[in-house]
Amino acid sequence: MDTLWRLLLLQDHNTRIILSGTCLLGAAAGLVGTFLLLRKRSLLGDTIGHATLPGVAAAFLLAHSLGVSGKTLPVLLTGAALSGIAGMAAVLVIRRFSHIKDDAALAIVLSVFFGAGVTLVTAVQQLPGGNAAGLDHFIYGKTASMTSADAWFILVSSVAVVLLCAAFFKEIGLICFDEAFAGAAGWPVRLLDILLMGLVVLITVVGLQAVGLLLVVALLVIPPAAARFWTDRLGVMALAAALIGSVSAFFGVAASALFPRLPAGALIVLSAAFFFAVSMVFGRRRGLLARLRDSLRSTSRLHREHLLRAIYECAETSSSNIVSLDALLAKRPWKIRDLRREIAKAAENDLLIAKGDTIQLSGRGVIEARRLVRNHRLWELYLLHHAEVAPGRVDRDADLIEHAVDPRIVDELEALLDGERRDSFVPGDPVPGTP
Repeated sequence: MDTLWRLLLLQDHNTRIILSGTCLLGAAAGLVGTFLLLRKRSLLGDTIGHATLPGVAAAFLLAHSLGVSGKTLPVLLTGAALSGIAGMAAVLVIRRFSHIKDDAALAIVLSVFFGAGVTLVTAVQQLPGGNAAGLDHFIYGKTASMTSADAWFILVSSVAVVLLCAAFFKEIGLICFDEAFAGAAGWPVRLLDILLMGLVVLITVVGLQAVGLLLVVALLVIPPAAARFWTDRLGVMALAAALIGSVSAFFGVAASALFPRLPAGALIVLSAAFFFAVSMVFGRRRGLLARLRDSLRSTSRLHREHLLRAIYECAETSSSNIVSLDALLAKRPWKIRDLRREIAKAAENDLLIAKGDTIQLSGRGVIEARRLVRNHRLWELYLLHHAEVAPGRVDRDADLIEHAVDPRIVDELEALLDGERRDSFVPGDPVPGTP
């Protein structure tokens, strides 16, 4: 409890450094990852992360050959950045001058650069003192040993990333949603694409210190993927992804402080995965519960519409507006229990009046049923006379389409079918002058 209290109050200098650095990194990575996710290039971060490994090892070897300490952080990060840019350029060249798709290009660059990196790291380990070079920190991260200089480096880099994203938010968002339109409108699509990849390189290089190249992709992918379950708006999604990335970093570092033997980088990723799981289940827009709710509502609406249309059609063929339960059972393959349940729901919504085994549409129910029958028969006429659908399939196909009919489509169908048996076959507008 004492450790937890000191952590929450940020009493330790080292805790303040680590939390500030990792939270800023998580926020910036979530922001950039939003564009990657919408651009369908989430694996780009993984590719560039693996592509930095040969740069780190090559920088160490070059510095060692020049008599300079290869453990200097600026030297290693410079090598990582140059190697990451080379990996990014390789992806662009493969995409530009071949017919290979993005996923294959990313896989090729990832495997080749990582293979080169493993080879160079092996060469480093064979040098005198190579085993103590500390290059494994760039693979697995070293969050717990972050220094003030590392935190300031992450701060400056993260602020730069956020400012660039804010300055080009509209332009990068446009190429994420419609690259062809952006090009036709005169926007420099290729330059914006390079800018986005450059931001990924910067975040990846910065993330090497915190979580390592094997896990930095998680900060680029998981927070925006979690945010996508909550909203459809780009701005809100970007802010949510930044918040999830930052909070994930906080909980990961806090867990590492409470359990010192557990690696902070891995706990950060596991925290992000927890928020992803929660978002996947409870997300307001695309969560499993939201989709289940929408599915149940849609199914209930379809059942209600089928019931109203069946009652209206049965009433058309009889001299009375009152329809029996047996007539409805003959109209559609309902189970008696399900039919009674739907009748009870429709009665609660004031769409019909049920007395024993007889049903009669209310005034509101007549209007709704007339609209449904009208839409259904308009589609039947269109499918029969213009879509060349076999007469035996017209009713079934129209039944599948009618529930998603837009009022403007109904108007177009009426104009197209004007004079084709419509007056005698299709009911008129239930409420003239309204859609």
